[in-house]
Amino acid sequence: MTMRNGRTVRDLRRENRTAVLQRLYFDGPLSRFSLGPATGLSSGSVSNVVAELVAEGLVEEAGSVDSAGGRPRTLLRITPGSGCMIGVDVGETRVRIELFDLTLTELARTERPLAVDSPHPHDRYEVEVVVGHVREGIAEVLRTADVSAERLLGVGVGVPGIVARTAEDGAVVHGQTIGWDGVPLERLLRESVELPAAVPYWIDNGAKTLGQAEMWFGSGRGALSAVVVLFGSGVGACVVTDPLGPGRAIEWGHLTVRVRGRRCRCGAQGCLEAYAGAEALLERWREAGGRPPAGADEETALTSMLAAAYPAAPGTDPDATAVAVLEETAEYLGAGFADLINLFQPERILVGGWAGLQLGARFLETVKGYAKEYALTYPAARVAIGMGSLGPDAVTVGAAILPLADFFARGGRRAETDPPGEQPAWTSTLRDRAAH
Repeated sequence: MTMRNGRTVRDLRRENRTAVLQRLYFDGPLSRFSLGPATGLSSGSVSNVVAELVAEGLVEEAGSVDSAGGRPRTLLRITPGSGCMIGVDVGETRVRIELFDLTLTELARTERPLAVDSPHPHDRYEVEVVVGHVREGIAEVLRTADVSAERLLGVGVGVPGIVARTAEDGAVVHGQTIGWDGVPLERLLRESVELPAAVPYWIDNGAKTLGQAEMWFGSGRGALSAVVVLFGSGVGACVVTDPLGPGRAIEWGHLTVRVRGRRCRCGAQGCLEAYAGAEALLERWREAGGRPPAGADEETALTSMLAAAYPAAPGTDPDATAVAVLEETAEYLGAGFADLINLFQPERILVGGWAGLQLGARFLETVKGYAKEYALTYPAARVAIGMGSLGPDAVTVGAAILPLADFFARGGRRAETDPPGEQPAWTSTLRDRAAH
């Protein structure tokens, strides 16, 4: 049956299930009595939805709590083992694969190193190698945790670059900085990985998955809008305007901060990434006379640079070259943050990624000073700039959230079991007209 606003009874039932699942997930355990005001549903609707979810094994009892003058109220929570998700982070130095239960408790993980010593940066991202790492990693985590692939709600994958979608190939990755030009990653994974055809893949930009994780579980909780920035070898960002909805990945690292400036690894000149990404930062230090440890990967080399600029041993003079490069970088980052403030006027800006966690701990206050100097006064006075709280694994967690968010949006039903919806009347009318 279709109601006046175009929604069907099935739509209403799904929305009610979604509301109950989300409240139990983020605020549970809760009683049926508490779910009413928390979701805005009537007591009858709550009882009906809870009965369905308990019968399906998605919700279970979790003890009881005393009520004011009445019987103890039974608490309800999401059943942790009622589903699993896999999160994959295609990072700069490794591919990380993790298996989670429905409450995002880690069940198993594995990492596959990328060839960071390759003569050309694009070599480490050879498509066949990355797909092989994902294939082997998925099989390993399922085997380690003794979890059947049929229990998976989906596989989320965070990647560098822009993700487009086509009817033929699904998610297609345009990663200019890693040499991926229209890579049909979803199709390649489906052809290579031994998973049931019904298990969906959710492939998106790594900064977007980081933003999703921080908004759900990290420093973004409670904010109505935020920009979450990711610093690794390169630089990216995710703009979030709905705390529970998907954010929007933006190529912030390729914003021009200096006309005819340094050549970026994307091929353009003067990009923020050419000054603030870890790869460019270390290159600028070497050009200025700095000496990173021979043969060290980027993470180790950046740690060495920061140690040289901010020595821990008393009486040790800081490396003036490293200090100068970092101070210049702080100003570029401050200008980049100012652009985010002026464009999106967010409530918060959060810094994440392995390089962001190292850099932010050292000179975030300096960056904030430059951001307020370059930004418009009104939005700058209303933004809080701080660190993300989920650590270097946040991209993997965020990737696992992608199938989980879809599962919730479907009211706790898997995609293949979702019954076909009623078609609006105009579809059959136009179909009949086209037939004549």
